[in-house]
Amino acid sequence: MDRTTRLYALVEELRAAAPRPRPVAALAERFEVSTRTVQRDLQALMDSGVPVRAALGRGGGWTVDPAMTLPPVHFTADEAAALAAALAAAETPFAGAARTAYQKLVASMTGPAAAVAEGLAARIVALPSRTGRTVRDAVERALTDGTVLRLAYVDAAGRASDRVVEPAGLLTAEGRWYLIGWCRTRRAGRGFRLDRITEATPTGEPSQPHDLAELLRGSAAADATRPPALGPTPPTPA
Repeated sequence: MDRTTRLYALVEELRAAAPRPRPVAALAERFEVSTRTVQRDLQALMDSGVPVRAALGRGGGWTVDPAMTLPPVHFTADEAAALAAALAAAETPFAGAARTAYQKLVASMTGPAAAVAEGLAARIVALPSRTGRTVRDAVERALTDGTVLRLAYVDAAGRASDRVVEPAGLLTAEGRWYLIGWCRTRRAGRGFRLDRITEATPTGEPSQPHDLAELLRGSAAADATRPPALGPTPPTPA
């Protein structure tokens, strides 16, 4: 068994046993490798973001949080190529997570699907995003945690302003990304083009929930719908 396959199988072994921990010695016997090799593999999984952890004390070992991992998913070559193409070219919000997802996807595949996916991804290039990494990180975290953001923003006319925003979601249009939210400064729903946000400061304050479709009502993006790849299209507001 090669190392990539073993890492994948190791996660599934821990998932199957969860929440009970599996001793390193038992894992070494299961995969016919040394305990030192298992320790290195577990450290590699931790470094790649897989939620494995050591359980201390009597009967301790290693475990994985099944709520934070996915069971095995089998892709066709076309599906794997499509995902690899989208993730490899990602210069979008959550691009960092997309990169690690791509690495995990490729690591979990073997045979023709892996070759097709890697071959297609190798033929994709992208211009670097003009949105600063710090801004993107703050926007991602605010959307994930549901917290308020303080923005420094420059509009299309070059006017700078400071805004306090309760994020509701993201809009993509013609290759650009917009943060949609309730602007406390303007007391209305507003869209902020990510590459025009010069600074984004998390406040840690919980945000009120806002309906994305309602905030877009009456705007040029009022007919925006969920991309087909992300599931059923939500009903259009009346």
